[in-house]
Amino acid sequence: MVIKGRVWKFGDDVDTDAIIPARYLNTSDPAELAKHVMEDADKDFPGKVRPGDIIVAGKNFGCGSSREHAPLAIKASGINTVVAKSFARIFFRNSFNIGLPIFECPELFENIPEGSVIEIDTGNGTIRAAGKTYNASPIPPFMRELVEAGGLVEWTKKKLASRK
Repeated sequence: MVIKGRVWKFGDDVDTDAIIPARYLNTSDPAELAKHVMEDADKDFPGKVRPGDIIVAGKNFGCGSSREHAPLAIKASGINTVVAKSFARIFFRNSFNIGLPIFECPELFENIPEGSVIEIDTGNGTIRAAGKTYNASPIPPFMRELVEAGGLVEWTKKKLASRK
C-alpha cells in the first residue's frame, strides 16, 4: 500500500496532552476528538488538517500518559500516518491497536519542509520526498494486519468470525 499526503511538522517530545488535551477526554467519540487534535501544539491545526495529510515529527512523539485517545484523534482527523524520529513506546502500540500506521525515520524531519507532499510505501518503509528516498522501519507483518483490519478490535472480530 502507498500513502501519499501533505506534511505537517511538529518537534520533539510532543506529548499526548498536546495531541489531545485532557479536557476533551470525557468522550471517546472519534469525530469529537478530531475537532481538538493537536490544538495545544497549534490552536489552528484542527481547522487546517485535511484527510490524507501526514504528521512528521521529531523524537519521542506521543510521550506522556497512556491513552488511546491520542492516536484515535489523529486518525479521526484524517491524518493517514505519522512519521517521527522515534515514538514513545505506549503511543507506538496504541497506534497499531487503533489501526493508525506509523513509521520511524530519523532523517526525514530535518530534510522535509512543512507543506511538502511525501509518499510512503508501507510494505518496505520507503519514503519519497522532494526527489529523495528515505528508509523508515517497515511495519512488521502482524502490525500490518492490525492496520489493514482497522485496529486490534476489528482484527479480533474477524479472527473470531473466521472460526465459526
